[in-house]
Amino acid sequence: MGLFSRLALLFRIRTRAALEKAEEPGAVLDYAYTKQVEQIQQLRRAIADIATNRKQLELQQTQLLNNVDKLTSQAGQALRLGREDLARQALQRKELFVPQLHNYERQIAQLREQEERLLQMEQDVATRIEVFRTQKEMAKVQYHAAQTQVKLRESLGGISGEMGEIHLAMQRAQEKILTMQARANALEELLEQGVIGEQRSLGAGDTLDRELQRIDMQQNVELQLQAMKEQLQLGGRYTQPKQIEGPTSFLE
Repeated sequence: MGLFSRLALLFRIRTRAALEKAEEPGAVLDYAYTKQVEQIQQLRRAIADIATNRKQLELQQTQLLNNVDKLTSQAGQALRLGREDLARQALQRKELFVPQLHNYERQIAQLREQEERLLQMEQDVATRIEVFRTQKEMAKVQYHAAQTQVKLRESLGGISGEMGEIHLAMQRAQEKILTMQARANALEELLEQGVIGEQRSLGAGDTLDRELQRIDMQQNVELQLQAMKEQLQLGGRYTQPKQIEGPTSFLE
């Protein structure tokens, strides 16, 4: 398992509880990005520690090299003074430092190799985090855009429902208006035909009352006509016939 996979696993374990409570994808992505930044910061601190250790070894190596150079110089000076014993002693001490020099070189080389490897890893992780950051921001924009569309469509859905109810109410109102107009037209037509006026003039009388009145009128007309004929046969001057009262209604 690579370092990035281990970091991702650690991230999933530590953020599991937070992710269960989080509901907004934007907050989850920001949290994931923050955790990755923390991981790469830890990686950079590790690189800095390795570099510090390498520098310390290089300083110690430099001091040891100075001591070796000093012993070499002292051995030459002792020979020039005819003190071969001192020269031999200086060279012996010098040889004791040689294994330490090799050890420093080996450790420094290992630290330098490890540092270069971590630096390369840090660059790869940094690139991935930057890609993740770009994708995160894009995802957040897409989420907020989708959220806005959902809210807009929900709002439009509510407006559509209200408009549907308004449309139905308008239809009912139009139907009532058409019904009233039809009724008004029908009443106007009945008034023009005299049906309603005749009913009002007759009041509350029934069919029998109307028939008896009609008979009375006819009888009155016949009596007046007969009287006029008799006057004409007598040769008298024509006078206005006296109004003959009709028979009294049976219902009075």
